[in-house]
Amino acid sequence: MVYPEEKGLSVPKITTQELRGDTIKSENIPVWKFWKKRRYVVAILAFFGFFNVYALRANLSIAVVAMTTNQTSTLNNRTIISEPEFDWNSKIQGYILSSFFYGYITTQIFGGWLAAKIGGKEVFGIGIAITGVLTLITPWAARTNVYVLLAVRIIEGVFEGVTYPCIHAMWSKWAPPLERTKMTTIAFSGSYVGTVVSMPASAYLATTLGWPSIFYVFGVVSLIWFVFWWVLVTEAPADDPRISKNELEYIGASLGYLPAKQNIKHPWKEILTSLPVWAIIVSHFTDTWAFYTLLTQLPIFLKDMFKYDLEETGFLTALPYLAMAIMIQFFGFVADWLRIKNFLTTTQVRKIFNCTAFAFQAVFMLIIAFSMSSSGTMVCLILGAGIGVSSWSGFGVNFLDIAPQHASVIMGLSNTISTLAGIISPILSGYIVATPRPEEWQTIFCIASGIFVFGSVVYGVFASGEEQPWATKKEIKEEVPLTVIASNR
Repeated sequence: MVYPEEKGLSVPKITTQELRGDTIKSENIPVWKFWKKRRYVVAILAFFGFFNVYALRANLSIAVVAMTTNQTSTLNNRTIISEPEFDWNSKIQGYILSSFFYGYITTQIFGGWLAAKIGGKEVFGIGIAITGVLTLITPWAARTNVYVLLAVRIIEGVFEGVTYPCIHAMWSKWAPPLERTKMTTIAFSGSYVGTVVSMPASAYLATTLGWPSIFYVFGVVSLIWFVFWWVLVTEAPADDPRISKNELEYIGASLGYLPAKQNIKHPWKEILTSLPVWAIIVSHFTDTWAFYTLLTQLPIFLKDMFKYDLEETGFLTALPYLAMAIMIQFFGFVADWLRIKNFLTTTQVRKIFNCTAFAFQAVFMLIIAFSMSSSGTMVCLILGAGIGVSSWSGFGVNFLDIAPQHASVIMGLSNTISTLAGIISPILSGYIVATPRPEEWQTIFCIASGIFVFGSVVYGVFASGEEQPWATKKEIKEEVPLTVIASNR
């Protein structure tokens, strides 16, 4: 294929208003035949990629309960004893649960930069595949030494750290502006579905086959996914031999031509001094604090406060993530619909969805803190999670609005800072919840509520949905017809 930039040419980018007016038709394909639209094949495979990302990440929070629960066994002299396989106190468990993030935080910006240089497909796929291999050796690591387990989890974090930033490099080439929210939320919902499935599945595996089976099953599943991703996905639409001419023209017209590998120079000074960028970063940290507090502490909270057994804990902890998995799709479709119909600007959509999510979550966290009813707590958790996930139609897509070319590195920067929440939250919880007493858990949820209020105010004041001046591409004046990409296939 001959790329336009090889001739010193560019593909003209049509406006959002022209897209709203249906100047360019993508395909005459029914919505339900999604597999004939290659951009949605990419989105669905990315969904399963994030499914694996979170299944591999969340399984330890269930496994550690089984690993530290008293087990009855009979010694050679027929003495019956009851003791855990691993005698880890709450502080050690906090370090184990947070160790993943020590590695995760180191490769965020690097992952975004690398994806912009060599392509998001390779970085995303290899990152998950290596994490899957390391998951397979986790039982051996745990039984060898707690420090070996910590090392394996840290290295897992290093390779998973590239996944979120690099996927934005893919969306900058595959997602038309008025489909960004929908495509992004389809992919990111895999995170919640992965958590929904892995929590009860891990509990079931632990009680029937033993806790090591958790790591073996999810490690193998991630490697199977990697094969499909590598074979079926290409870095850019122009490189996909299965894409239709109409779809290629539509994507090219809405985004302008973008080659698979670009020599992008990132304006770091402008990025680091941009208030809309920092509004995203603060919101990302806010969302991550609550998410990882629930991910790592909810099984322990339900066990401590309401005496749920392992199977009940695995099922109940999955319910908030089920609400997230369902509602993130709904909010994604509604957000794009409001923009397509021109009812709201992109900035208004991002702020409304983001700030509403944080406000509701702040309230529900306070209710949880002072409600000692198990049913009331679960209702608040589910409602808070379901409504709160609308923030991903706010800050979660906002990277692509303000700086499409630089979205992967900005996401890397944002995820680096937000990952501090994943490190601090489990350790802080381990120190606060030492007895445990209801007052200690109240402190945990009040802290989360206060962070939500702060995040909502910052995003509401400083966020923007418009492409920033420093992020605008320098277009070449000479233009070619929109069909040039498709005709050169």
